[in-house]
Amino acid sequence: MSEFLSDLFPSESEIPQQSRLPQLIEQREYLINGELRRWEGPMNPVMSPVFIRNGNSLEQKVIGSTPLLTTKESMEALNAAVAAYDLGHGTWPLMTVSQRIEHVEKFLVMMKAQRDLIVKLLMWEIGKTQKDSEKEFDRTCDYIVDTIHALKELDRNSAKFVQEQGIMAQIRRVPLGVALCMGPFNYPLNETFTTLFPALIMGNTVVFKPAKYGVLLIRPLLEAFRDSFPPGVINIIYGRGRETVGALMETGKLDVFAFIGTNKGANDLKKLHPKPHRLKAILGLDAKNPAIVMPDADLDNAVNECVLGTLSFNGQRCTALKVLFVHRSILEPFVKKYCDAVSQIKYGMPWEPGVTLTPLPEPGKTDYLKGLVEDALQNGAKIMNPGGGTVQHSFFYPAVLYPVNDKMKIYYEEQFGPVIPIVPYEQDEETIRYVLNSHFGQQVSLFGKDSKQIAKYIDAFASQVGRINLNTQCQRGPDTFPFNGRKDSAEGTLSVSDALRVFSIRSLVAAKTTTENKTIVANILRNRESGFLTTDYIF
Repeated sequence: MSEFLSDLFPSESEIPQQSRLPQLIEQREYLINGELRRWEGPMNPVMSPVFIRNGNSLEQKVIGSTPLLTTKESMEALNAAVAAYDLGHGTWPLMTVSQRIEHVEKFLVMMKAQRDLIVKLLMWEIGKTQKDSEKEFDRTCDYIVDTIHALKELDRNSAKFVQEQGIMAQIRRVPLGVALCMGPFNYPLNETFTTLFPALIMGNTVVFKPAKYGVLLIRPLLEAFRDSFPPGVINIIYGRGRETVGALMETGKLDVFAFIGTNKGANDLKKLHPKPHRLKAILGLDAKNPAIVMPDADLDNAVNECVLGTLSFNGQRCTALKVLFVHRSILEPFVKKYCDAVSQIKYGMPWEPGVTLTPLPEPGKTDYLKGLVEDALQNGAKIMNPGGGTVQHSFFYPAVLYPVNDKMKIYYEEQFGPVIPIVPYEQDEETIRYVLNSHFGQQVSLFGKDSKQIAKYIDAFASQVGRINLNTQCQRGPDTFPFNGRKDSAEGTLSVSDALRVFSIRSLVAAKTTTENKTIVANILRNRESGFLTTDYIF
């Protein structure tokens, strides 16, 4: 294993021509009020998780740099968004739904033209495989298209009038105001855009700060954002969070906070807002999703799903399976099959065909994972798979730990990486107690065949997590399904349709059904005198 990992990273000449970035990307542009401004101040180097072999040494690849903006620039971005919203009287919030859809469709055309470069940037900056990078790009485009269709349907349903108890009314959704959108490094395009575009298309104006890693992929889209939306509607800033985002929160001018990251980060930022009751938060946070493998589980299926659930994108997903509870009666065959399956997983560079395990983008991540493994070993666990926990710079070979107990950090902490804790259990109450006492409540996976047993777990967990998966790994999709969580795992619900609702609020025009009022409303509709009160039908 050590000998193999010593040859893991390539020399420059071994990188396929089609997988190389065209050049070092020095990004000095940022977008404020419809203008691409140039930054002449300090820059932040962007380091790839890929190391390059030069003789007997390895050197981390530098792929570019991004602006280290200050509070001054972030405030200019906020002021531009506030002015563009103009208390709901700006051009963007007053546009018809059809008009806003046209702007988003224009952006989508320009975005698709940048597919190849964005896919390469995903590979090089966060170590995502080429297949998964392509999937993330295409899925994001599909999500935008589905969002447009969902908004059309929502608007069609709102075009009618309702009558109740002698009052007629039309109920529509309107924007909330100025939004701050921040995405995660593991899905810096997809999960970022699943909040950004619902916020925009519902009429909000936005300050957008890209993820800490996976930041360069926004650069090819800066002109598309500039050319597709009115000035001030979308403003894109870069830099350290404490010098940019904190200052925005303290102004109290933000109405919406869309954030995917840690619950600690979300809590710290929310506390800075002077009027937190006026801040609508849409948060996707930490998770420690368990799998429970029951005595009668289909072992082949359970192992296959657990391997996918724990190690897809190196386990760097909030929906990943973070701890496996396996009944003692099937422990030996499960652990053997699981370790055998792990040994068959291909690892290497993101562009290599069929690769699954790749280098990790976060600095210091391998040291953190190594610490979790050492803590588990000191408290009675063993590494069950050959080579488990072997490190080569930014690469961490998966470590399967067994038996894991509540004295170990890995039992509680979200590892967000390829360390797999296996916990033996005998009584259902052990696993139920774990979920009930956990600080997190996103999802759980159940593997078994006994319907009564599964029903017992469903009833125990329905009030604890957002999604219960039967004989399959935890996951977000399909995007039409609600995606949420409880406790410290989330706030608000996302899906193609739910996202439109969380970034807007219902407002209505109501009147007694008198002849005079009917005449007033009919004139408004007939003469198209109002953008809000309308029965226009979008095809």
